[in-house]
Amino acid sequence: MKKSRLAVACFFFIGGICFASWASRIPNIKQLLNLSDAALGGVLFALPVGSMCSLPVSGWLVSSWGSKKSLLTGAILYPIVLFLIGQSNTVFELVGLLFSYGFIGNLMNISVNTQAVGIESLYKRSVMASFHGVWSAAGFIGATIGTIMINFGIDPHHHFILVGMVMLLIVGVTQQHLLLIDTKTANQPIYSKPDSFLWKLGLISFSCMVCEGTMFDWSGVYFQKIVNAPQEYTTLGYVAFMSTMAGGRFLGDRLVMQWGIKKMLGLSGIFIAAGLLMAVFFPTMLLATLGFLLVGMGVSSVVPIVYSQAGKSTKMAPGVAIAAVSSIGFLGFLIGPPIIGFIAQSFGLQWSFSLIALLGLGTSLLARISTFN
Repeated sequence: MKKSRLAVACFFFIGGICFASWASRIPNIKQLLNLSDAALGGVLFALPVGSMCSLPVSGWLVSSWGSKKSLLTGAILYPIVLFLIGQSNTVFELVGLLFSYGFIGNLMNISVNTQAVGIESLYKRSVMASFHGVWSAAGFIGATIGTIMINFGIDPHHHFILVGMVMLLIVGVTQQHLLLIDTKTANQPIYSKPDSFLWKLGLISFSCMVCEGTMFDWSGVYFQKIVNAPQEYTTLGYVAFMSTMAGGRFLGDRLVMQWGIKKMLGLSGIFIAAGLLMAVFFPTMLLATLGFLLVGMGVSSVVPIVYSQAGKSTKMAPGVAIAAVSSIGFLGFLIGPPIIGFIAQSFGLQWSFSLIALLGLGTSLLARISTFN
């Protein structure tokens, strides 16, 4: 049981560090391809399109293949596409690769969370947040590595090759300990319409994940353009966000058991909004970093709670239920960054971040009118 939990944690690590590696180099890739804010927003839109196209297919694959086979497929392809992103020389190449990255990344997301639901059933207590903590810790490590690579002048191509090779090695070492059988099995259609319970979970996830996606894709640009941070500190906000996001998730299971789901979600939305508005109204290195620390604390427990609740659905197999919730929540995670680009082009990044702060507060409001298992 412990070996299986460690193996699943390793695959959360793989997903986190691959995504963070890409996110940490967005400002560099933007500069290399000479993209405006609006153009970057358009390029980033390829990722949500790929992810959304993947959602119904991934739920069906996890339900029919099993989460282990689906996870191994995604975990092998994900680093390979990361290699190729680092080699892209044109906008069209980057768009196609980001579409593939979104598609494969979501297959990994659904299958690894289905494995995590199985681990929870073995432990008979909440452990989901700790898995997402590993994902966030990987993001923190990935952002730190990205900062080091930038400081040493290493281009994204060689950076991504190094990260990807290590991730493929981890896949080979740990795959044998993944769960062979999921907690529930059922023949499901390619797409299942969410019931009211899953819709509520999805909307809560949407409100939080639009903020999370903004932090991943735009925190570096925000520090570069609004905070006017030196080149070597453009990833500081992202690192700050990821550090409290990871720390909050390692504490999340214990806090949920003590305070309950509603209180945790209520506080989460308040932290998200307060942190973003601090960065908007006080765009200095110190206060913007503190604001991003608050945002990380706010988003830390929302997704683990939502996925754990979705995995307990009595009407769908875990993989299909998680895919249904992801269809709503990931829409916010992935369309938020492109929208930021379009708004920023017309009104500025600070106006964009103010709007995202209001959406983050929606997490608290939706939690107040929801009932949880």
